[in-house]
Amino acid sequence: MKSLDKGRRAAGLGLVVLAVAGGLTACGSSGDDGAGASSAGASQAAGGGTYTIWDPYPQFDDSSDWVKLLTQCGTQAGVTIKRTGYDTTDLTNKALLAAQQGNSPDVLIVDNPVVSTLAEAGVLTTTEENNLDVASIEPNLLAAGQLGGKTYGVPIGANTLALYYNKDVLKKAGVDADAVKDWASLTAALEKVKAAGKKGITFAGIGTEEGSFQFLPWFWGAGANLTKLDSPEGVSALSLWADWVKKGYAPTSVINNTQTTSWQEFATGDFAFGENGTWQLANAKKTGFDYGIIPIPAKDGGTAPAPTGGEFVSIPVQSDTARYATSQKLVTCLTSTDNSLTTTTTLSYIAPTEDVQAKQVEQNAELKVWVEAVKAAKGRTSDNLGTKYPKISEPMWKAMQAAMSGSQSPQEALTAAQATAASAVQ
Repeated sequence: MKSLDKGRRAAGLGLVVLAVAGGLTACGSSGDDGAGASSAGASQAAGGGTYTIWDPYPQFDDSSDWVKLLTQCGTQAGVTIKRTGYDTTDLTNKALLAAQQGNSPDVLIVDNPVVSTLAEAGVLTTTEENNLDVASIEPNLLAAGQLGGKTYGVPIGANTLALYYNKDVLKKAGVDADAVKDWASLTAALEKVKAAGKKGITFAGIGTEEGSFQFLPWFWGAGANLTKLDSPEGVSALSLWADWVKKGYAPTSVINNTQTTSWQEFATGDFAFGENGTWQLANAKKTGFDYGIIPIPAKDGGTAPAPTGGEFVSIPVQSDTARYATSQKLVTCLTSTDNSLTTTTTLSYIAPTEDVQAKQVEQNAELKVWVEAVKAAKGRTSDNLGTKYPKISEPMWKAMQAAMSGSQSPQEALTAAQATAASAVQ
């Protein structure tokens, strides 16, 4: 097995360890640090011993279906699994530091935007190096883990965004949710809802990656590209949000809303629409009112490309390359068709393959709209942006804040953002 150049890897790691302190959120579930914590790495020979797995799911303890699956995969591979669950941002930093120290876990499960950061730093092996089969994975989901024409892991599943709606609010306003097909029909619906004395739409416009995550369906749905933030298409997307706030179709609280606080607003029952993710399905059933879900519409119709959340299962670089064979068995087990339905159900994800997606919809018809949204979704680091994405996302969310607060026009805000982003990615 060909290993990566150690000098290049160490240099790359030194540059990025501190850079990821802010993190890139997958916009899914999170929890407290440290479930089943252990020291990383091991020098056990392949074919036995202990293999370490790190994941971003500290909310799951040893009694969970997730940890039971990890143990089962270890048993099938003839090894003992030592699992560590970390908070997403903490996991990224620990993975970089462990690689610097030559002490990486055998299997690493990370938020998809982080894959390019770790790959560029030389932390991860490619699927080609380890003979991981990705032929059945949806190409748009696989793209989030690709850099420079190489793939650095297997997506374990995906979540994304759609519009939840309150059936009672829309009925009283005389709005048919099925008629919302583009921006014009959505804005017209919000106008009717406001006239009926209710609130229009809530979303997360906070000045963090969560805000960018929620803005991207509108940005991409206008036909805009992240390499040109201030294009007419990009300006039209930001103008949409700014106009909604200005006209009272969206509350001013969206400027500071996280996805959690935005959901809490929608759950009051006063709003017609709430932009949120697959991970809120369980909470939606607890709201006490009838709800529905539609895809986020593109500007001129159709489903807008929403960003993909979710993690990749990857194999970090090891000095003892004999360990790769067993690591490959573990990753294959975790991502196999037989286990994917259990995994994606546990994590509230949509599966990355058509076969398992069909099984999910068969078991729960409510997931049909989410499968549709995931099929249209796009990785934030796709288009070979890789580690350039965070340098573009930050000025973008700052432009969102400026436009929604009224301190700058959408055009002014995005012109300034583009200048900052262009300078940062040179």
